[in-house]
Amino acid sequence: MKSIQDTMKITNAMYMISSSKMKRAQKILKDTEPYYFAMQDAIGRVLRHVPDIEHIYFESESGNREEKNKKIGYIVVTGDKGLAGAYNHNILKIAEEQMAKPGEHRLFVLGELGRHYFAKKNADVDTSFRYTVQNPTLHRARSIGERVIGLYRDGELDEIHIIFTEMNSAVAMEARMLQLLPLKKATFRRQQLANIAGMHNELIEMNPSAEAVLNSLVPNYVIGMIYGCLVESYSSEHNSRMMAMESSTKSAGEMLHDLSILYNRARQAAITQEITEVISGARAQKGKAN
Repeated sequence: MKSIQDTMKITNAMYMISSSKMKRAQKILKDTEPYYFAMQDAIGRVLRHVPDIEHIYFESESGNREEKNKKIGYIVVTGDKGLAGAYNHNILKIAEEQMAKPGEHRLFVLGELGRHYFAKKNADVDTSFRYTVQNPTLHRARSIGERVIGLYRDGELDEIHIIFTEMNSAVAMEARMLQLLPLKKATFRRQQLANIAGMHNELIEMNPSAEAVLNSLVPNYVIGMIYGCLVESYSSEHNSRMMAMESSTKSAGEMLHDLSILYNRARQAAITQEITEVISGARAQKGKAN
């Protein structure tokens, strides 16, 4: 019972810490969303004026390389530690499913737990990619983004995906995969159609060219997406840990309740036994005196 009480204190403290960190991360995510949507809108405006542009950052409409020959990179966002329910398991499961598909796969793993897991599997993991997932910053997202975008531009990767956990609500989190590069024009066209009612069909001048503008916009957009995924995963990790610690604290309380009943029964049985022995002894002494 003493051991369970000590563990209960730890799980309760971890719940409080994760609660504080999650709220802070959610505020950061909310503050960065306007930037993400502004970048998306800017790219959409460029594509609206030059819809037929062929660009390295967008899927080619003339056809892509065969699936079995594609070089695909995956940014896998796991936690630095466990005790977060199925949070890490769901991410690793998606990553393994993708690795089983045709093509050449390369992993860029964030988080110590994921790195240790894939090291045991002897997977093709970029060992220089050693970033923590704690307290995500835009600077860290930029470092990650510039690294993978550079590999994409150099032809070492044909596609880049990020596997992260999306926080849909306080009780619902979903591990999912998002394609970072190449971008799909249809995504931005849908965004344009959603805003078409209040849209002003303005004339814009792109200097020195539309391609140069996209060369500047798209990397920042991808970096913004990576940052959003890092913050989302960080919030989801702490939310998962909150739920796991809350469940553990509740289970510990139930165990203490059951053990208290057993303890009291054993104590009462021992007291009853002692009283019975005292009464029996007293009767024996009384019989001898008579």
